[in-house]
Amino acid sequence: MELINEKTKFQNHDELLKSHAHIWNQTFNFIKSMSLKCAVELSIPDIIHNHAKPMTLSELQAALPSKPQHLHRLMRILVDSGFFSLSKTGENRYILTPESLLLLKDHPLSARPYILAVLDPILTEPWQFLSAWFRDEGADSTTAFSMANGNKTMWEMAGSEERFNRVFNGAMESDSWLIGEVLIGKCREVFDGVVDVVDVGGGTGTLGKIVVGAFPRLNCTVLDLPHVVAGLEDSENLRFLAGDMFEFIPPADVIMFKMIFHLLNDEKSLKLLKKCKEAIILNGDGKLMIMDIVMDQENKVHHSASETTNLYDLEMMVLVSGIERNEKQWAKLFFDAGFTSYKINHVLGLRSLILVFP
Repeated sequence: MELINEKTKFQNHDELLKSHAHIWNQTFNFIKSMSLKCAVELSIPDIIHNHAKPMTLSELQAALPSKPQHLHRLMRILVDSGFFSLSKTGENRYILTPESLLLLKDHPLSARPYILAVLDPILTEPWQFLSAWFRDEGADSTTAFSMANGNKTMWEMAGSEERFNRVFNGAMESDSWLIGEVLIGKCREVFDGVVDVVDVGGGTGTLGKIVVGAFPRLNCTVLDLPHVVAGLEDSENLRFLAGDMFEFIPPADVIMFKMIFHLLNDEKSLKLLKKCKEAIILNGDGKLMIMDIVMDQENKVHHSASETTNLYDLEMMVLVSGIERNEKQWAKLFFDAGFTSYKINHVLGLRSLILVFP
């Protein structure tokens, strides 16, 4: 019996097996994400951290409520994924890595809420509809998300499902703490001479609070949808405004966007940019401050940045009809909206700080 026919010919059996192994590896890759989610939900990073020293498997098993006999299989995946390491002195003991520090509940920059939101069934179920969406089986569905949810958009879902709204806002708050830490730590000068800031789509105001905390002279307005800012209280130099960013943006020296434009297609992005240009106060250092992904950039922080941003791009397509852009695509939007110049600073890891000038 021939191994294969001429049309599907492999050079040898080793090449065949290597190709098959690659298929298996990619097929089972989702297990890494779900194992990470499981570790977070079981608070394994917190248990090891609170133990205050490297922890043996038996000690970790004793700290968990049930099925401890299977724990070593989960931990093996998490060690291979870099979330824990093993002490090689004597009995193997689990140690936190820099990555697992960001999984701790009480860490100020914890990524737990972001992980739990991205891997929430509401956001993973639409992937089961992707091929049907490509085949255009749901003619009225603009995204795989809407196909999976009775033609509801993700924003409509957040507005009507209290649990999902809470999970989503928690993820955005988590991300804002990280961005705020780096923005204030590495780019303080972008706020020189600034008096008024509007954080468009600023959610529950985390980034705005960080900015006014670092620069008490500033006034910040957080603009977001009514269900997002409902019940949030103003402070001396931070106020919340319910509204539609496509209809009105308050005038300010700086109009700030964190991970907003990648949620939008080019038509909506252009409309929003034109609205921003009308709102920028021109006396002084008026500008847009965009924190978002710029694709195809050399990244010295993350060796697989290109893969990650390509994956994120597909996530935006599935969930919200959004898109990740390279510099050429960003520039076209800026100039089509009437802006005169821009500057990209690759200082936010997988993302960049883009300053856009009228």
